[in-house]
Amino acid sequence: MSIVRYGIIGIGNMGSEHALSLLNHIKGAELTAVCDTNAERMKWAEQHLPESVKYYDTAIELFESRSIDAVLICTPHYDHPTLAIKAFEYGYHVLVEKPAGAYTKSVQQMNDAAMKSDRKFGIMYNQRTNPLYQKLKDLIQSGELGEIRRTNWIITNWYRSQSYYNSGGWRATWAGEGGGVLLNQDPHQLDLWQWTTGMMPKRIRAFCHFGKYRNIEVEDDVTAYVEYENGATGLFITTTGEAPGTNRFEINGDQGKIVVEDGKLTFWRLRTPEPQFNAEYKGGFGSPECWKCEIPVAEGQGEQHQGILRNFTNAILHDEELLAPGEEGIHGLTLSNAMYLSAWTDNWVELPMDSDLFYKKLMEKVENSTFLKETTASKTFDVKGTY
Repeated sequence: MSIVRYGIIGIGNMGSEHALSLLNHIKGAELTAVCDTNAERMKWAEQHLPESVKYYDTAIELFESRSIDAVLICTPHYDHPTLAIKAFEYGYHVLVEKPAGAYTKSVQQMNDAAMKSDRKFGIMYNQRTNPLYQKLKDLIQSGELGEIRRTNWIITNWYRSQSYYNSGGWRATWAGEGGGVLLNQDPHQLDLWQWTTGMMPKRIRAFCHFGKYRNIEVEDDVTAYVEYENGATGLFITTTGEAPGTNRFEINGDQGKIVVEDGKLTFWRLRTPEPQFNAEYKGGFGSPECWKCEIPVAEGQGEQHQGILRNFTNAILHDEELLAPGEEGIHGLTLSNAMYLSAWTDNWVELPMDSDLFYKKLMEKVENSTFLKETTASKTFDVKGTY
């Protein structure tokens, strides 16, 4: 194989961006088919894509056409696992948009299907291409920071107006989206939180506020506290209702502190590790000598979505290692699912969590919803700079 023929299911905000990338920027890739149930989006595709691209009304029609080698799934969250499993059954490579799904039970089924297949499986965690987070991961996992003691991420610069939520009937509903800020805006941060540190919590206590700032039924403000196996703790704070917002990730270890903020990575490095200083110092008041180091990071935010598309294409053609294996999508989703479950039960959630209990609670939210959502005409937004 010298060319990977891609089909896209869902040609909305992200699907259309990926379509243009495949047409213009990804060597070894060819967009050969698209599929969407929305007539307006199919009309856009016909106007903006080459005549060689084929159009299908259903995913099954696309799969049975054999006009593709790989499928890129850009539908609402609930459909990601179902479509991926079916694509594996037809023998296609699969790349899914984030999040991996709405609940871990279905995502585990997707992962199991991927394991049984010999096809490539990836997820659109484009922030893993960002040199800032790649350097952070390297510093932590190479031991420069020592053992992690605390992680804090304040990510409140996800401002969304009421008009954004009203622009689509599926947005910010339990039935359509499966959640709010945690499931729509935060999947990248929840992935990076565990990817860079190499740590998943052992238990979570979260406080979610539903419709606090906007007329929606899902959460738009969250504060979560986590505990790790080694005794470290963490805090995750997020909202779509604050302006101006903050994006600050701070990791404290026994050899200093790293802060990621404003596109910079700053390392407050202890000359003597804190445990050693504490054992040896006899002067009462005092603290370890600390050097403020501005860590050099390559300019820009990396190749982002195009980088994931290029990497996935090369994985199929040349067996290049995947930067974002699809199986890893369950980690960030586990964090958001556990936060919901903690809020709904007003209690701690131990990891691994009870995925059946979460699914039951989520379906109760869907089935018992009486929320009447005001909607305007469906719109497709320019998503550049929102991820």
